Amino acid sequence: MLQAVIFDFDGVICDSEFLHYQALNAIFNRFGVDIPKDVHWEKYLGYSDLENIQAVNRDYGMGLDDTAIAEQVAEKKIIFDELAGTDAVIIDGVAEFIQMLVDHHVRRAICSGALRSDIDLMLSGVPFADAFEVTISADEVKHGKPDPEGYRMTLDRLNTGDNTPITPSECVVIEDSHWGLEAAAAAGMNPVAVTNTYSRDALNKKAKKVVNKLSELTIDDLKSLCE
Repeated sequence: MLQAVIFDFDGVICDSEFLHYQALNAIFNRFGVDIPKDVHWEKYLGYSDLENIQAVNRDYGMGLDDTAIAEQVAEKKIIFDELAGTDAVIIDGVAEFIQMLVDHHVRRAICSGALRSDIDLMLSGVPFADAFEVTISADEVKHGKPDPEGYRMTLDRLNTGDNTPITPSECVVIEDSHWGLEAAAAAGMNPVAVTNTYSRDALNKKAKKVVNKLSELTIDDLKSLCE
C-alpha cells in the first residue's frame, strides 16, 4: 500500500544540478583543476559537497587537508547561494504532482544530498514549501547516496509521532541519478527515475519505473509500485 513519496531535491524538484557544478568547479579552478561537465555528471554528481571535494582532492592530487577541505565546502556554499539567488528554478510539473499527493493524503518528504540551507533557499517563496513533513539533508547523514542511510533516516522521522508506521515497501522514491536509485533500493523502497539529468538508458536498470516528467505519474502508478 502506498503511504509516502520521498523526493530527492536537486534534479527532481529544483533544476539546480548545473548550479552545483558551476560552484564546485569555481572552487577547483582556484587550485588549477577544471572538471569537465561530463566527468562531473559521470563520477561526482551524486556526492554531497564534502564528498565531492574530498573525491576531487584525491583524484586530482590537490593536496588539501581536512581543514582546507572544510574551508572549500564553506566557500562553495557562498558561491552557490549567489547563483541560486538568480538562476534556480522549480521543475515544471512538480507543484501539480505534489498537490496530487496532498489530495490523496500521501505523506511527503525530501531526502537530498544538498545542504539544508540550499534547500531552504531554493524553496523560499514556493507555494508548496510547507508540503513536506520531513527534510533530510547532507548536514544530517554520515554517508551520502548510494548509501541508504538518508532514506532510512527519512522513514524513521516519518514514523515518529502517532501516525500509523510506514514500512519501506510502502514508500516510493523519486530520483534523477543512479546513486539515488541505488540508495532507495538498498533501503527497501520503490525507486522511480525522472530523466531530468540522465537518459532513460542510464536509469532504466536501477528504477522500477522511468518517466520523463512527474506529470506522467498517476496516483494509480504510484500505488501499483507498492503492491
